[in-house]
Parts: sequence; structure tokens; C-alpha cells
Amino acid sequence: MEQDRLYQDPDLADFYDVENVWSADQDCCRSLAEGCASVLDLGCGTGWLAAALAAEAERAVFGVDPAGAMLDIARARPGGDRVTWVRGDGRSVRLGRRFDLVVLTGHAFQVFLTPEDQLAALRTIAAHLAPTGRFIFDSRNPAVEEWREWTPETSAHRIDHPRFGAVDAWNDVEHNPATGVVTYGTYYRIVADGRLLSSRSRIAFPPRPQLEALIGQAGLAVDTWLGDWTGAPWTPASRDHIPLGRLLRS
Repeated sequence: MEQDRLYQDPDLADFYDVENVWSADQDCCRSLAEGCASVLDLGCGTGWLAAALAAEAERAVFGVDPAGAMLDIARARPGGDRVTWVRGDGRSVRLGRRFDLVVLTGHAFQVFLTPEDQLAALRTIAAHLAPTGRFIFDSRNPAVEEWREWTPETSAHRIDHPRFGAVDAWNDVEHNPATGVVTYGTYYRIVADGRLLSSRSRIAFPPRPQLEALIGQAGLAVDTWLGDWTGAPWTPASRDHIPLGRLLRS
């Protein structure tokens, strides 16, 4: 897993909450967290979901992310003081405790580029699940080829940023058919002074059979495959693979 300026650079990280709104994935995770005494948000980013889960009930919430700039935002947000924030790698972090629910949202699973890294992340989930706990994560369906929407022509938009003012934003993209890895650029040009902030990111698009095999190897079992965060069942045309499951019972 590579260091990504999109999340590590404080100026770029400051765009995350502006570009992303509360959506169905957070609603789904809040519903799953009902009755849970503990939740682990693995790849918590700016901590929006973790802080909300900690605020709405008396539960222990941990947020783990490798990006210090994202965690700085998480700690400063309202309710951030109720979450235990940990800077850590999803492949190797071990917190020494288990949770009723482990979530990995925002397609964060796709930063693990190889089957070996994906298996390591899944083993991290398994290592932190309580015997009756559940896990859920999302990964884009490669059959949909969503990366085709990330060209400069289709992605260009203007942002009204609270700190930078008007900002022109766009992406570009490259797909490696041999590896399935997509490399995309993120660009923000600040209108007031012309300054350009940019990053290049790499993500994987593992197919469902690969995910199924790795989930089993990690000691996990899937109860339901969802096709989106509203709860629709998975089909080959679904935009996402979303497994909802538990520890594999021997």
C-alpha cells in the first residue's frame, strides 16, 4: 500500500469532506451498529462515521487510518474526542481487542493492490471480530468499469471550498488490464491564485470470485452479498461488491 498525497497532504485532505456527503453507506453502518457495544472503523478517513457512531450511543468506537492528515481532521471534528483514533496500516494493525462490528467504507478496501495485501486486510478484520460480531466493506465491481467516468471531460466541476474559495476540480485515469489496477489523478486549481494541488492514486478492482476466496482464507464467512448500500441484492451488474458477514465457524 502506497503513501497517497490525496490523504497525506493536509491541503488535499481538507477537500475530502467538501467532496463527500453523508450517504447510504453511513446510514447502513449506523443501522448495523444498533445494539453494538463496540465498533471498529477501519480506514476511517476524516472520522465522520466514527464520530457519529460514538455520539449516538454509549459504545466504544475506534477509528484506524494510515493518513495522519485525515486523522488530524477526525480528532478536531465535533464528537472526535469520544473516539479512540489510531494511526495504523489496515494490513498489520492489531489493537488487542475485539469488536461487535467492523466496517470499512468509502471503497477503502481498494487501496490494497495485491491479493496478498487484500488477504492481510481481511485477516485484520477477522482478528478484531468478536465471536458474534459482523463485518461489512465495499469494493467496486470491475465489470461496471466505473473508472471510465473519471476522465477530465466527465469529472470536471467547480467547488466552493470554505478555505480556498472557488476551486476547479477534475480527474484523469489509466487502467492496467493486466493487473486490474487503476491509476487516477486528482486535481484542484484554486481560482484566486491559480495554485494547483494534485495527487496520483492507485486502487485495485478485485472480482467477486477473488474476494470470496480471500474472505474464506481469512477465516471469515459472508451471510449476504449486497449490490449497493441501500440493501439491494448483488447482481453481476451491481456497481459494488458489499459482503456482510461474520467469523467462519469451525
